[in-house]
Amino acid sequence: MNDFAFDVLDIFAEPYAAVPQLTARLRIEERTGRRIHAVALHCQVRIEPQRRHYDDSEQSGLQALFGGRERWTETLKPFQWMSCDTTVQGFSGATEVDLALPCTYDFDVIGSRYLHALGEGSVPLALMFSGTVFTRGSKGFGVEHVPWDCEARYPMPVEVWRRMVASHFPNTGWIRLDHEVLARFADFRARRGLISWDETVQALLAESDEVAL
Repeated sequence: MNDFAFDVLDIFAEPYAAVPQLTARLRIEERTGRRIHAVALHCQVRIEPQRRHYDDSEQSGLQALFGGRERWTETLKPFQWMSCDTTVQGFSGATEVDLALPCTYDFDVIGSRYLHALGEGSVPLALMFSGTVFTRGSKGFGVEHVPWDCEARYPMPVEVWRRMVASHFPNTGWIRLDHEVLARFADFRARRGLISWDETVQALLAESDEVAL
């Protein structure tokens, strides 16, 4: 039976990716000394929000996710951020491998909303591993599973996320809209002769402020 240990050495923004992506540098150790032919590795990445402190400036952004601060002892629970896969080439002892973490800036995704609300500090991540291990010995190939309890934790700096977002969406963000709502936006923009979507939203906000006054 194999005996694996996983460590996250680093997580960084991938500078040349065509889509928003972080990369996790993993160290994988097989402690029985057996020769590993390959590993089809699966990883679930979870955010564990209860493992960090939040200041008052972050509270308003987190309220929609977790309620008021008085409820956080009950509502700050781990949630899944993403799932990803990679293939690990053969090794003995230990090896290092890069794991691609594809990201989104969609504000309907809880992970993006949480990350956007953070100020400084780190994002408490838990990476939980599973998959299929292919071994090679004197009697041919064998197939085993990555043990269910293989996991690693890593405090990813918030700045890493920000750099990734800034490289793909400089000074911008985006939200999903229903087709009917988007059509009404487009009609409003055309009737007002507005040049950009920024101007369209600003015009609507200005009208809303006038009504509120």
